[in-house]
Parts: sequence; structure tokens; C-alpha cells
Amino acid sequence: MLAFLSVGILSLLLAGIPVAVTLFLLAFGIDQFFSFFPLTKALGQNLWSAADSFLLIAIPLFVLMGEIIVRAGIAEKAYRAMDHWLSWLPGGLLHANITTSALFSATSGSSVATAATVSTVALPQGKTLGYDAKLFCGSIAAGGTLGILIPPSINLIVYGFLTETSIPQLFMAGLVPGLGLALLFMIASLLLCLWKPSLGGPSTVASWGTRLNSLKFLLPLLVLFLVIVGSIYLGWATPTEAAAIGVIASLGLAALNQSLDRKMLMAALDGTIKTSSMILFIILAASFLNFALASSGMVQQLTGLLNAYDLSPFALLMAVIALFIVLGFFIETLSLMVITIPIVTPLIVAAGFDKVWFGIVMILFVELALITPPVGLNLYIVQASRRGEAFSDVIIGTLPYLAAMLVMAALLVTFPSIALWLPQTLSQ
Repeated sequence: MLAFLSVGILSLLLAGIPVAVTLFLLAFGIDQFFSFFPLTKALGQNLWSAADSFLLIAIPLFVLMGEIIVRAGIAEKAYRAMDHWLSWLPGGLLHANITTSALFSATSGSSVATAATVSTVALPQGKTLGYDAKLFCGSIAAGGTLGILIPPSINLIVYGFLTETSIPQLFMAGLVPGLGLALLFMIASLLLCLWKPSLGGPSTVASWGTRLNSLKFLLPLLVLFLVIVGSIYLGWATPTEAAAIGVIASLGLAALNQSLDRKMLMAALDGTIKTSSMILFIILAASFLNFALASSGMVQQLTGLLNAYDLSPFALLMAVIALFIVLGFFIETLSLMVITIPIVTPLIVAAGFDKVWFGIVMILFVELALITPPVGLNLYIVQASRRGEAFSDVIIGTLPYLAAMLVMAALLVTFPSIALWLPQTLSQ
């Protein structure tokens, strides 16, 4: 069954079959060849149970909030403000790319939306000022990955839904590693620009008046973050209710920005429908595949295989991490999560690791998959804004940031409290 699943996933995805269809086909194949029971008879009930979750409403709401912020021009103004504050550093715009990505991540919850927004705003300015194209593109692609680690994160909601883990706990666990990773990205940029100043373009110093005046453009993103995360941890709202509050707040901010009109709202709704439909269809397909795997004894088979090798907990963790790295080269990130979570999470928890902590480790390697070829989605998002220039530039430019991610992964494995300190402190 393991061979069938591995070959089936790679073959169908390489053939260009949509991810959700691939997951359904694998589930039907398991039902046909490996199950003693007609699993398809439970298809309707399984899909209804998976879809009938109040938590899933948060996904389209967070997507809509991000769409409104982008189309209202709030993200672009925030980028200009970060440029004013960080342009004096070696590689000033590189730091603006990363910090703006971190700020936008704290409102959109989407890596794709973050990378697309910053690409549109930053690339023309970076080219005009003579920044190295490789490193500049790499900073945008890497900064965009922060969207699935810094709360609120759609991927953390998916992980929590599939593993029955507290979403607020996951949100808080992702905050410190997310900010730490952003800091590591900035340190990598700084060191490279100190080593070779031509990579960073000219440094400029904005006046204090300009800097202070630009702070008003950062306030909307800060307000949204405080509204969403604050309402959850003050006990005023569930994650889903907080997402709805975030949408209302983003509409108010768009109105204050004088960009709330029918055209903008329809474009935001259209983008939300497309993105949310894709995510929810994949989740439903993954739910039925998980049911098929559990019913056919796949988890027990994999557990027996690993027990035969008598792996220590640490060796098991390293094997799982190696699996994520390899699969990340070939499988899109959300698909990687929904395919692997039902298989590896029970094994990791049984080995004594914390489920919240493992969720953050998994998300970190999912981030890695976002900027590794050939299917690293953020690479293509950035490349789409470059109009025919070499794709290899984007890939090469992400290498320093891949190294920074591996450093953060090593820190998380060595010091789990980086992720667990905040949720444990707040829950006391």
C-alpha cells in the first residue's frame, strides 16, 4: 500500500491532475485494492462531516480580509513606510521586503497573497535603484513564506482542523518563531550586503519627519493584528469570529483609505471565491483520503515498518523532517500538509513530541517547500511579476534564506520552548 500511495501521488501530480482530484483518486484506489469494506458508501457522510465545521468558515474570511487589504492599497503604503524606516541599512529595500511581508502576514494569513503583494510593489523600485535581481527576488519569495507561520495563518488552521489541535495555541506558538525567522532573514541580507555592498543598491536616509509621518500607514496592519489576535486571547471571540471581525475592520480601513467601492469589493470577493474553493476542495478530498487510509490499516502498517527499524524518537523526527524536505521539492504545500499529517502526526505524538510544537516545525518545512523548485509556489509568484526575466535568478536568490530557515529549524528542534513558551505562559 505504501508503494501504491507513493507512486500514485507522484504519477498523478506529475501528470498535471489537480491536487483534490488526485487525493480522491488515491482514496478510490485504496478502497478498490486494499479495503475489505466498500468505503465509497461512506463518501457522502464523510464529506458532509468534514465540511460541517464552524472552524472552516475562518478560511474564506481570512482570505477575504487579505484581498481587501491588498486591493485597498493599504499594503503598498505600508511598504513605502518600511522603506523610509529601513533604507539607511545596507540593503535597505531587502529589509523593507521582509518586514512588510511580516506585517502583511499578520493580517492575510496567506503566503501567496503576501508574495504577490510585495512583488507588485517592490520589484519596480528595486530595479530602478539597481539592487541585485537575484537577492532582491529571493527576499520577496522568502518573506512571503512568513504568511503561513505568523498568525493568523490559514495553514495553521488546516493543521489544527486535521489534528484536532487548539488554533489559539498554534497561533501563539507560531508568533515567536515567525518573528525570529523574519529577523534571521534580515541578518542574512545584512551580512551579504556588508560582504558585497553592490548587492544592496544605494543606501538612503529619510528625514525623521518623513519617517514619523509614514507611521500612519503602518497603523492599519497593526490594528488588524491586534483586533484579530487580541480578540481571541481576551476570550472575546473564537478564531472564526475573529476572522469575521477582521473582515469588518478591513472594510472600515478601506473606507478610511477612500478605496472602498463596488469595483474593489467585487474583485476582492472574486479572488476570495477562487482561493477558498481551491483550499476547501483539497481539505474535503484529504478528509476522505484520511478516512480511507485509517480504514485500510495504513497507519498501523507504517507504524509497524518504523518499529521494525527500532528508531529512537529523535531519529524518527529526523526521518520525518527528511521526508518533508524531499516531498517539498515535488508537492504543493497545502497538498503536502494534508497528505502527510494523518500519517506522521500520530507517530510523532506517540514518540512523545508535543503536537503544537510539531505543528510549527511542520509549517517551517512547508515554508521551505514554498521556495524550493520545481513546484515552489512563491518562486512562480515572484517570477510572474518579472515579465520574462530568468527564472533561475529567483531560485538562486532564495538560497541564503533557505539557510536561514534551516537555522531556525535547528533552533526549534534544540529549544522547543521557542514555540511553546508563549502559549504555555498565556494558558497559565
